[in-house]
Amino acid sequence: MRRTGFFWDEKCFWHSGGNYAGNLPVGGLVQPLAAGGLPENPETKRRLKNLMDVTGLTRSLEARSATEATFETLSLVHPASFLKEFKATSDAGGGELGLRTPFGQGGYEIAALSTGLSVAALEAVLRGEVDNAYALSRPPGHHCLPDFPNGFCLLANLAIAIRSAQTKGLAKRFVVLDWDVHHGNGTEAVFIEDPDVLTISIHQERNYPMDSGDSDVRGEGAGQGANMNIPLPPGGGHATYLEAMERLVIPAISAFEPEVIVIANGYDAAVIDPLSCMLATADTFRHMTRMVMALADELCDGRLMMAHEGGYSEVYVPFCGHAVLEEMSGADIHAPDPLAETFVARQPSAKAQAFFSDHLGEMSDFFNVK
Repeated sequence: MRRTGFFWDEKCFWHSGGNYAGNLPVGGLVQPLAAGGLPENPETKRRLKNLMDVTGLTRSLEARSATEATFETLSLVHPASFLKEFKATSDAGGGELGLRTPFGQGGYEIAALSTGLSVAALEAVLRGEVDNAYALSRPPGHHCLPDFPNGFCLLANLAIAIRSAQTKGLAKRFVVLDWDVHHGNGTEAVFIEDPDVLTISIHQERNYPMDSGDSDVRGEGAGQGANMNIPLPPGGGHATYLEAMERLVIPAISAFEPEVIVIANGYDAAVIDPLSCMLATADTFRHMTRMVMALADELCDGRLMMAHEGGYSEVYVPFCGHAVLEEMSGADIHAPDPLAETFVARQPSAKAQAFFSDHLGEMSDFFNVK
């Protein structure tokens, strides 16, 4: 068993997406959704926590909450002008400041709490209070640019957590591995010139944002070479994700030698997610977690922190998350995937898998990773 911190707060489930249906503002023939107004609704995360409570996994973890990230902490990434506008709009009843990021009254405080969960989780790992930690952050953060909220993300949760840890002298060299199905453009933007933070994003090519995530974006200035984008064609499935980890991600992280590994952990690459076409399974996330934990043990005394990002299937996200937390904690408590047999049958054929493997081989040559 490992000491696994689980950082969550009921108030994060109360974030409201406003008057949207899917990615469309309502009106005309577009009927609003019942649960929160966006695909990023509370039920995926609430049902994960509920499943953990029912199986008993929660009792095997060190469950904690956190305080809201302060204005000063948020200012490590976001300009004061943006934060003040966000707070004022939130106090006035809510609205939208960026792209696909509506929020209701109190949205600023809930987003600051979501960030606070990530800040506290990373700090607990770096101070040795826990072996690893999981932040059930909502709203998510990996799309948020310093001055422009984007793609359901209102504040740059993980980027702020890293900048806070750096400022406190808790660590210098970080890896951010983002396996959310969408490109982690916000995290990339924050660290694009930072040689001490290696950012890696595995994502479905041209999903969201459609104009970012290309493999030739390697960093800028002093950060040249410290950014790696791994865009995958739709339909890659379980084997492609594990091969990408083995051939590209693990060698890159090993060469960088971080003090801690941070995961932007989205479950939207899963088979029945409404916003992707990647065919990953709960077992995919289990195996990727197992691989990165072994790497963390080898490189940085097991220091690993995850923050929950996307994932929009109320049915399946709970089983993906439970599998990840089983691995992180080493608990002998399982929630068997009720769709495993069906989803294994839907994986790519041998001929299709050869195509994906060739694609990864080309990327390996491009990144000069052996």
